[in-house]
Amino acid sequence: MRKAIMNYEAILKITQAVAMSRDPEEVTLLIVESVKSALEAKGCALLLFNRKTNELELAASHGLSEDYLNKGPLSAIRSIADSLKDGPVAIADISDDPRIQYPEAAGKEGISSILSVPIIMQGKPLGALRVYSSEPWEVSLEEVNLVQAIAQIAGMALEMARLYKGLKDSIELLKAARDPRTLKSRKWTPYEGVPVSAGKVGPISKEAP
Repeated sequence: MRKAIMNYEAILKITQAVAMSRDPEEVTLLIVESVKSALEAKGCALLLFNRKTNELELAASHGLSEDYLNKGPLSAIRSIADSLKDGPVAIADISDDPRIQYPEAAGKEGISSILSVPIIMQGKPLGALRVYSSEPWEVSLEEVNLVQAIAQIAGMALEMARLYKGLKDSIELLKAARDPRTLKSRKWTPYEGVPVSAGKVGPISKEAP
């Protein structure tokens, strides 16, 4: 029961942060910290899929060393690729699994097991949320469900941040367009887009031309 309460608290904490913040960096950091804490894991990382390079790029991490994070580029094809296509993937022993791109670096970091869950938005993979354990880990369905739920929240948070940035940029463009300093030489009428110089529209004559 205590574990279920901790999981609920982790989800609640993240959803509250998403509702209050539009800063994707702040939200992603909170997500990896919350997952690591809730599962008592060694570390957690949020990776974003770059379609141009076909690589997974680090957005946020917690509990992992700089040496491990800088081990090299993560190929979306070679690094637990199935999790982007088929759903959650749990690797119980990283030392003997071909889906691990950098097994030596993972061993040196003290990683024994990895759970990788895709971040999906509108049917397309945005990236992956990965949890790292320093001990052999038989992942339970409850743990998978928790990470999946948080990954879904992460996807929505990233999409909201993208939309908010687009809205903010649009507002700035509108403000610039309405800046009095740029409108001195062109006054506008209440009729949108009709310059004053065009004159007023008179009554329509009923007589044929």
